[in-house]
Amino acid sequence: MGIFHRLIRYVVLALSMGALVIGIKACSPPASNQTTVSSSPVAISPSGSMSMGKPKININSAILSELDKLEAALGVPALSNRIQASRPYGSIEDLVSKKVISQAQFDQIKNQVTIEEVVLTGEAKEVDYMTKLALMKGHMLVAGELLALKKPDQAEPHIGHPVEEIYVDLEDQFQERKVEDFKGVLIQLQDLVKSKPNDPQIKIQYDQAMKAIDQAIAALPDTQRQSANFSLQVVNGLLETATAEYTASISDGKISAPIEYQDSRGFVAYAQDTVYKNIAEQVKQADPKVNDQIVTSFTELRKAWPSAIPPTTSVLTADQVAAKVKQIEMISAPVIQASIAK
Repeated sequence: MGIFHRLIRYVVLALSMGALVIGIKACSPPASNQTTVSSSPVAISPSGSMSMGKPKININSAILSELDKLEAALGVPALSNRIQASRPYGSIEDLVSKKVISQAQFDQIKNQVTIEEVVLTGEAKEVDYMTKLALMKGHMLVAGELLALKKPDQAEPHIGHPVEEIYVDLEDQFQERKVEDFKGVLIQLQDLVKSKPNDPQIKIQYDQAMKAIDQAIAALPDTQRQSANFSLQVVNGLLETATAEYTASISDGKISAPIEYQDSRGFVAYAQDTVYKNIAEQVKQADPKVNDQIVTSFTELRKAWPSAIPPTTSVLTADQVAAKVKQIEMISAPVIQASIAK
């Protein structure tokens, strides 16, 4: 995808919004046509495959990082853009009738998509809230690295992503949780980096933005954020998104989309260095072997991102990254199951 496709995304989104508004009443499902998800159970099949009970992706409303998962699953460049451009959808089969993807491709993802409104409640809603804020933090972490490397032009897109891709999806929850609006703080930082890339004020504004996201995270109870079950679900969500972004960054063994490479680096870093770190001692006390396996798997996984500036050739293939992420999911599954069973 790369910078060009990122730019296309926002242009396409703007152009398609008019069609979405006009067609939404005719094509959207009735208010009663909803899928309610209240928890995120883990199920291990006899063959060892795992399902995290993840909500389906709503092709009419999903944010870009969600659509990127479909793009990674099918290996179709810029698929996220095409899905957005063809909205609204009256049925998931419209992906084929509107020639967004082929029938064969649709058959691969049809069980992952929906046009129904996915209503999250209970723990699933809390996990979704924390995961999206964690994605914000991942974007900001890599932006901070790039600013420190005197690469403000590369940092700017990552400062923009929390506002352009994620914030709008959380606004209702911010109001419910009485989180002070901080969209303006993020926009001010982005504008400052664009207009005055060497201004010392950037560091102050960056710290304010990070603090604002932390305050939004603090709206969740401490007991929940310190729960191994809860935190491992967030870790797995971050790693799934990181896998999709990393896959999108590679073409013919080369890093062709630096932004996606950097996105995935930030997500993995926050997953281990903050989310998992907060519960590592708890996991270690419960089962030292599981903790050691998770830490070792993270160490191997993070070899894919030797620095914030991507190498020319990928260190790990997309399949290797996906396999290592799946390994962490499998290792953490018994911990999540044990917590659910209590």
